[in-house]
Amino acid sequence: MDCKCEAEADGAGAGWMGSSSNLQMGGYAVVGYLLYRFSQTLPALIRWPIRIFCSITGLSALWGWVGRLVRTITGIGRVIKWLTGMWRWIQGSSRHRDKVLHSSLLSVLSGRSVSTDLRLIVLGSADGGQTSVLDTNGTSTRPPTGSLKESTKRRIIVDDNGHVTVIDTPDLLGLWTSNEERAREALRSLQLASPGPHAFLLVIQVPGVNRTVHLEARRALQTTLDLFGEAASEYIIPVLTHTDHVDQTVEQLLDQNNGALRTVLSVCSQRAELVDVQPHCPPLEEQRAMGRKLMEHVMELKEQKGHFIHELQRRENQVREELLEDMSCALAKKLGPN
Repeated sequence: MDCKCEAEADGAGAGWMGSSSNLQMGGYAVVGYLLYRFSQTLPALIRWPIRIFCSITGLSALWGWVGRLVRTITGIGRVIKWLTGMWRWIQGSSRHRDKVLHSSLLSVLSGRSVSTDLRLIVLGSADGGQTSVLDTNGTSTRPPTGSLKESTKRRIIVDDNGHVTVIDTPDLLGLWTSNEERAREALRSLQLASPGPHAFLLVIQVPGVNRTVHLEARRALQTTLDLFGEAASEYIIPVLTHTDHVDQTVEQLLDQNNGALRTVLSVCSQRAELVDVQPHCPPLEEQRAMGRKLMEHVMELKEQKGHFIHELQRRENQVREELLEDMSCALAKKLGPN
């Protein structure tokens, strides 16, 4: 019995010694590893002895394996990041393609191209074809009938140009309107066309036998400039209506009476357009061609100069900013301190 107990005691002591030896070797390995890593930042004279020690203990091979593992994990992370970016790009391209296809489908279904709305102010007398000058392509709201008392807004649909906001004005250029009414309705038309019209359509009746048409055109043009300012001359498009001969061109009409009308309209920066609005209307296709040509002219003017800005719009913007600042301060005080 004593021998057996002594044998068990010797076995336990040997096991404890083995375990202690393993712990000691593990400690040496950790210390060696730390020394190896630390040696990389030391001068060569000190670094080489430490590396030799790590090589003898086998820590260099262990660290090489760990380094390769870290590099492998880093490479996998980069591949995943690249694949993620590629997937996002593919999704973005798909969304853009769907959006383009959707817009194209809407364009085909509606029969017109998608474009920005236009804002126009029509000036002239009602008997000169002012209210019907833009009705060659059909309207979504009927034009006003009779004499207008104040400026009104309506919306028309023009092929290939989408919606156009038209501001019909009373006879601002006639002799039977007081200066107060002219001034009020001119400013009202600007408000309805806010933030500003893209063009002023100055409707001029050209009967062909009337030799005083250039005098009427000069008076209408000067009144327009008096009401809206000299800067409006760059946005005025003269529109000639009520021609006696359908075959006459704009150039032929302007050259009548030794070119008197051409001289008057030279003040405008824009070329004149021709629209036939007589009771014996030309064929529908010809009417639409006139309307498209006029709208193309307005679109060109918009692309070149944007929209007209009157002093009224500038002051409105200034007052709006001041009101916003005052209301913001009042609301901030109401909310109390932070």
